[in-house]
Amino acid sequence: MTQRALLAVIGGGNMGAALAQGLLQSGRSTNDLAICEVSAERRAALAGMFPGIAVSADVPACSEAIIAVKPVDAIAACRQAVAAGARRVVSIAAGVRLAALQDACGSSVRVVRAMPNTPALVGLSATAFSVSASCTAEDRTWAGALLQSIGMVVELDESMLDAFTGLVGSGPAYVFYLAEALRDAAIAEGFDARLSGELV
Repeated sequence: MTQRALLAVIGGGNMGAALAQGLLQSGRSTNDLAICEVSAERRAALAGMFPGIAVSADVPACSEAIIAVKPVDAIAACRQAVAAGARRVVSIAAGVRLAALQDACGSSVRVVRAMPNTPALVGLSATAFSVSASCTAEDRTWAGALLQSIGMVVELDESMLDAFTGLVGSGPAYVFYLAEALRDAAIAEGFDARLSGELV
């Protein structure tokens, strides 16, 4: 097996954990993956979820990083990743533009901005990504393969990411709302709640 660079997932919340799980299921070794999480309680939970993966409060030495923190913390996380040696960075922080990410990382670091959605938690995400000018064709392929570990992937111009987020982030809520309305209509017609839910 080809030796891969150590990948640090910075942020061990739901999306960070989903990415770690997807990467493991797609064949990445536990020895090649680390998770950085500031919450001691969450670190303990992650250690139980991912035996064999290094889980720490600090960003470990790495050559690749996924930024899976809240948007307000993304720039600081990028700087920490680069200080730890990351040469490729994927950020899934909503709304943080490539220009800001690239500025935080420096011009020599290849930066990818990605937008997964919550079905990533079950490996069924629809994820769009955009790359900075520093990225090569190899970086695009790498980012696509990494993100495919949680579902389908499409590369878009960054100008389309906000519209994509509205479609795949908010869109399912409208479908759920419609399903709920159909269930309620079935109940109003005399079906019991359990059967109505199953029928819809």
